[in-house]
Amino acid sequence: MSPAVTALIALILLVLIFSAVWAWQLKTENAGMVDPVWAYSLGLVAVLYAALGTGDPLARGLSALGGLVWGARLGTHLWKRNYGKPEDARYHRFREQWGDKAASKMFWFFQAQVVISMLLSIAFLVPSYRSTTPAPGWALLAVALWVVSVAGEGIADRQLERFKQDPASHGQVCRVGLWRYSRHPNYFFECVHWLAYIALSIGTPWGWFTLLPPLLMAFLLLKLSGIPMLEESMAKRRPGYAEYMRTTSALIPWPPRH
Repeated sequence: MSPAVTALIALILLVLIFSAVWAWQLKTENAGMVDPVWAYSLGLVAVLYAALGTGDPLARGLSALGGLVWGARLGTHLWKRNYGKPEDARYHRFREQWGDKAASKMFWFFQAQVVISMLLSIAFLVPSYRSTTPAPGWALLAVALWVVSVAGEGIADRQLERFKQDPASHGQVCRVGLWRYSRHPNYFFECVHWLAYIALSIGTPWGWFTLLPPLLMAFLLLKLSGIPMLEESMAKRRPGYAEYMRTTSALIPWPPRH
């Protein structure tokens, strides 16, 4: 099956999934559940591309396994964090700003997630259609980047969760473990994850397309929906967060400044 047809199938699948989640949030009034569905569905697309792709089996297998495990871990973490909880402050603010038009605008906001997912899925599409086996060095680098990123993000998420569950930490700023060296170590490792597929695509004519997913993810987290929106809220409601911002790297783990 050609890459264009495979991508079209993925697009239709994602539109249906995100439309269903939109209908769900109409009843629950909790748009935050789109976050775990986003991760789960993108992992599913990785498997779809590998199954329908005509490329080298090793590249397809590594791409599918990488996307599936990444999506399953992140999706499960987000599901546990969001399910049965109050709506995420970001989505609640959108709902208040949009007022009577919240339902229709939320639908198109969810479809925008489809566009983002399709752009990110290029990371899985290119290696699934590469005709040659990746060089051993590049394949090992891809695996190493993937292991470091998924493990690092998982560690950061667990450290933050344990911090939140400690009654003594209520109202405090998390500075434990990786959070001492980065205000958003989970975001850092999320960006690193998308670099793995660049290594897996080296040597293919379309390999340079895999530069887009990590650049897009970095832009989203640094400039759009990640750090700016989160820290605007945190600085207002959590004492000490402004000082944390002054002394701690925003993304890349680094020794804190005095």
